[in-house]
Amino acid sequence: MTDFIPLFPIKLIVYPGELLNLHIFEPRYKQLIRECDENGITFGIPAVLEDEVMDVGTEMELLEITKHHETGEMDIKTKGIGLFKIQNFHELVTNKLYSGADIRRIKLIEDGQPKINLEIIDALEELFELLKIEKNTVLEPESMSTFDIAHQLGFSLDQEYEFLNIFSELERQNYVLDHLIRTIPILTDMEKLKAKSRMNGHFKKIIPPNL
Repeated sequence: MTDFIPLFPIKLIVYPGELLNLHIFEPRYKQLIRECDENGITFGIPAVLEDEVMDVGTEMELLEITKHHETGEMDIKTKGIGLFKIQNFHELVTNKLYSGADIRRIKLIEDGQPKINLEIIDALEELFELLKIEKNTVLEPESMSTFDIAHQLGFSLDQEYEFLNIFSELERQNYVLDHLIRTIPILTDMEKLKAKSRMNGHFKKIIPPNL
């Protein structure tokens, strides 16, 4: 079974549960958002990679129009509520300015393990310490979703889209843990190299061995 939703394609990956604030200024998207507001409908954000609209995207709920500008532009708050796969893409919807698609909603598999989340949290804290990033958010292993931290892992846009296409939480946990396990030693070696480079030109006290 397919459903139709209007589309807002952008070069951005949005994950389920993510809050996204947008400034709407193009006529086609001003029309789209007005209709979502008036009719209580959702819209889809499919990623655009190398100027191509990807098949998998995130269904978005309009939470609030926070500001109407005199120009007709809008500031809005939205939230990702689920994933979909495009079955038929309509570059221009009849009598509309925007594109749309017939989509099939994707059911996510909630098979994550809190024990693995604990490992992820420990590795993530180590990563932030290496990068000298302060994070105030407390992650709870029992309730945490890997989608909650996906933008904090240093993924490329292609990797973020690859991650979006993993529908099992357990598989996403393993993907994240593997990424962190590979990344942290690289960053550790870089920190050692920087420390060594800072010593160049300094006077060194070297104690020779007793031969």
